[in-house]
Amino acid sequence: MLKKHIDTYYYIVRLFFILLGVVLASVGLEIFLIPNDIIDGGVVGISIMTSYLTNLPLGLFTFLLNVPFFILGYKQIGKTFAFLSAFSVVALSIGVSILKPIPGITHDILLASVFGGVILGIGVGLIIRNGGSLDGTEMVAIILDKRISFSIGEIVMFFNVFILTSAGFIFGWDRAMYSLITYFIEFKVIDIIVEGVDESKSVMIISDKHKDILSAINARLGRGVTILDGRGGYRGVQTNVLYTVVSRLEVSKLKRIVHDLDEKALVTIGNVEVAGKKYKKRAIH
Repeated sequence: MLKKHIDTYYYIVRLFFILLGVVLASVGLEIFLIPNDIIDGGVVGISIMTSYLTNLPLGLFTFLLNVPFFILGYKQIGKTFAFLSAFSVVALSIGVSILKPIPGITHDILLASVFGGVILGIGVGLIIRNGGSLDGTEMVAIILDKRISFSIGEIVMFFNVFILTSAGFIFGWDRAMYSLITYFIEFKVIDIIVEGVDESKSVMIISDKHKDILSAINARLGRGVTILDGRGGYRGVQTNVLYTVVSRLEVSKLKRIVHDLDEKALVTIGNVEVAGKKYKKRAIH
């Protein structure tokens, strides 16, 4: 019963911070970027351009264009991620619709690019850190990451170069270049909030239930796990240590897996650079 209450509290806190992130993202878009014809990357950027060309509400397109990715994310990544992402996008669609009548607070394009990028980056960072996503291209990148050697960050960058280039034909090349400035600022702020979009993390787990945890990591994350023989330095007791490498987006889920199986498990997480051929995870069917 206690565990159920803790889990409920945990998800309420996550939803709160996701909602806060959505508010900030909405402000960054409608108060700074869109009034100055500056776009974001990903599906939001496509939505901004489509809204401009059709004169239909931005919120409509941010929702409709993400629907296929919700379905894909639910089938390929997991229902929790898909639900939190759907919640984020629906809330963003409502947020930008509410803020639409409010005029932008600056028409200085450089100021709008910088402050819009910072505010949007904080918002998106909070959403990603708490397990959600505003961008269907990120879901595609996570899925493709299981099957090809390119990183999530590289795949997202490929999409965004195409999207920002398209903005040059619609809004003019000066606006496309300002959009690029915004994108890099946003990306850096996200990096500060969530320690990198595609940063690899090394994880060591010490637990008496190491076999169950190993099986769960294989089944639910598709990551390989190495079993190390260890000995306690104080009591000299033999123990098994699990070692694995995951992406930053998987850290939260891994911690929940370990916590659900053994609340007393010791988990250490550190940044790691993966050299050579990129580590691959098997596809989960």
